[in-house]
Amino acid sequence: MSTLRLISADGELSDAPLNETGAYTRPTSPLRSRVAYAAAHVVPRVHADNTPGQPADIDWDATLAFRRNAYSWGLGVADAMDTAQRNMGLDAAATRELISRSAQVAREEGGSVVVGVNTDHVDDDRITLDEVIDAYKQQLHFAEEQGAGPVLMASRHLARVATSADDYRRVYREVLASATVPVVLHWLGTAFDPELEGYFGASDWQTASGVLLDVIAESVDKVAGVKMSLLNAESEISVRERLPESVRMFTGDDFNYVSLIGDSGVGERSYSDALLGAFAAITPVASAAIQALDAGDQAAYERILGPTEELSRQVFAAPTFYYKTGVAFLSWLNGHQPAFQMVGGLHSARSLPHLSRIVELANTSLALEKPELALQRWHGMLRLNGIETGRLDA
Repeated sequence: MSTLRLISADGELSDAPLNETGAYTRPTSPLRSRVAYAAAHVVPRVHADNTPGQPADIDWDATLAFRRNAYSWGLGVADAMDTAQRNMGLDAAATRELISRSAQVAREEGGSVVVGVNTDHVDDDRITLDEVIDAYKQQLHFAEEQGAGPVLMASRHLARVATSADDYRRVYREVLASATVPVVLHWLGTAFDPELEGYFGASDWQTASGVLLDVIAESVDKVAGVKMSLLNAESEISVRERLPESVRMFTGDDFNYVSLIGDSGVGERSYSDALLGAFAAITPVASAAIQALDAGDQAAYERILGPTEELSRQVFAAPTFYYKTGVAFLSWLNGHQPAFQMVGGLHSARSLPHLSRIVELANTSLALEKPELALQRWHGMLRLNGIETGRLDA
């Protein structure tokens, strides 16, 4: 049996048996019980200048193959969102090309793709409300032209300039009025982006959620769903129970998704659909779990997906906005990219012990797709950092 070498935060070394991969199979028909999107990352070219502040230089073959893999497991793809390093290395030009290329792949694969719409192509830090509206509309119409479903992301520009809840109501009202297809609204919490403090006009979720629901009620025919990313199950359930019947709740809670996606059996809205960065890291496991729900087997769903939540909590540990590093790391371990590199040098954002814990939990939750390859790559990384990988009891 192969053995994983692990390293703790205090430098102590330990060994763990390498598990076999989960016996998961790709679905033979579309997933039925939940709508599920994996929020995908981008892979840079290995020889590019992947250092802080440099424009994103994307390995399109690896990046798009990652999306094709998600489609093969029955998941949709959420692209050009925070997982793809929006505002953390993915510049405006690369964002537009990613949306265009990803939408084409979705058409080729018969998959569902939604893409992030923001105001981040505007260089000025502070702009007027009218300029925020215009910036949103530019990206919205580009996404629509590409045939991708729009996800209206939280705007740093809006967070800076808004002085009241009415400013949020006005901006969303005018942007949604110009949409030609229903959009998903994304409420991103401060754990993911501290600059979004007070979004929807209040720092407490109870008040802010009332504004969000006002926005939806005023333009209900233009809203397909809401993605909640507050890492707070109570807030998501509260909003979910008050949504209009036609509006889906997409959980973005990478800490509590197992219970939120599973059927609680309580109330008319007893579960959430999914739009998760975590599902990019555990695609086969996520697919197998939803297939279990399709078969009416809630116990199997919990048995398959339950162990991954501790892994996700490690990937998304504070500072949470560095979770993209864990997603890319698992992509590399699982053979979906040739090197552990990220645009903007973000592959250096997590410590070796942090990554070691990801390896340990991925092994435990059967999220390593090619265990021997993962071991080989991880041990090579350890040796590069001066850590021997022979058994401690040898």
